[in-house]
Amino acid sequence: MAISQGKSTRGPSGKRNISMRGKRKFELGRDPAETRLGEKNLRKIRTHGGNFKNRLAEGNTINIINPENNNAENAEIYNVIENKANPNYVRRNIITKGAIVETSAGKAKVTSRPGQDGVINGVLI
Repeated sequence: MAISQGKSTRGPSGKRNISMRGKRKFELGRDPAETRLGEKNLRKIRTHGGNFKNRLAEGNTINIINPENNNAENAEIYNVIENKANPNYVRRNIITKGAIVETSAGKAKVTSRPGQDGVINGVLI
């Protein structure tokens, strides 16, 4: 069954709305990217209007900003320590925005959306 991001079948009071039309192609949603820890692997996805979006399927490096001196550096990711999006993502080493990862420079919080941007950015904690 397709993931739909179209009009809800329920009204504000909870009543059931009978749709005047079916689903449309432009209302189609997609499965989450679920960026894993591993060798860099990008997936190119066609979006609305013929544009393309890079989805990071796997990645093992992070661009870190040090808040003390505002220096940026590239570090290697060892594993995922905490992920508030889903506790099971820690066991599976899935990286999302807000995840805390252990890197070669120390602990860092992911500030980008790897499934949308195609890159992992973070801030040193």
